[in-house]
Amino acid sequence: MKIQRVHALWFSPVGHTKEVVTRAARLLAEPLSCAVEEDDFTLPAARTEKRVFAADEAVVFGVPTYAGRVPNKLLPFVQTLFEGNGTPAIAVVTFGNRSYDESLKELCLELNTHGFWTLAAGAFVCEHVMSEGLGAGRPDEADMEKLREMTLAAAKVMRDTKDGEVPPPVRVSDSEEVGPYYRPLEENGEAANFLKAKPVTDLAGCIHCGVCAEVCPFGSIDPGDVSQTPGICVKCHACVRKCPVSVKFFDDPSLRSHIKMLEREFARPAQSKIFVCDHGNDSAR
Repeated sequence: MKIQRVHALWFSPVGHTKEVVTRAARLLAEPLSCAVEEDDFTLPAARTEKRVFAADEAVVFGVPTYAGRVPNKLLPFVQTLFEGNGTPAIAVVTFGNRSYDESLKELCLELNTHGFWTLAAGAFVCEHVMSEGLGAGRPDEADMEKLREMTLAAAKVMRDTKDGEVPPPVRVSDSEEVGPYYRPLEENGEAANFLKAKPVTDLAGCIHCGVCAEVCPFGSIDPGDVSQTPGICVKCHACVRKCPVSVKFFDDPSLRSHIKMLEREFARPAQSKIFVCDHGNDSAR
């Protein structure tokens, strides 16, 4: 199979997923001797037109893990904006040192349903968007070595596959049924409920630059009054992380308690994991 182009596609509010996907795309393109095209669909303006990919193209498709799944507000766009034609793909999810749960399986199933052939998949640890202490310094050199191993193995599968042949996709789980969303807990073990939590702005320090409104992946912050978030908030923390004067934050008690629980229970370094198919013979690493 001769690949003409590698596409790097990502939804990445704070930049972690972008880092992993772009690195993977470059590593994949090198042994295939082809160019990389980047496609960032994080912001609303980039989610208006459908993309269609050919069988002689390859895709590295990445999203972060939210509540153990593909972000639910993003899922309809994943299902409707991207179409393959037997297009080989690498599915990538990132997660904040707790677990990727069902997100990688779900992304693979969605890609396979919409014309892609997921021949490799990987879940990579990144710093948690809600806590700089969780997953600090990740992805590290060991994570990047796994990424390299995944992409080189995927490139070999592409080279060894005959034109027109589409072997079975990689399996990342024994079950194809996607499990439920992760249920967050507070410090005391009780269910955490912060669905309605929205970012708060310290107006005394706000310079009214509008960056927070510009980077919101769902256009939910009012650019005329950035202290107001009339739209949905998925707690991606893009506005918090990218505020140049650090005046955006969340003060919801349940959310803050959940973060403390995560920092207590999931301080250990989680492991990134990769899966690669070899003409139907899957391997997990």
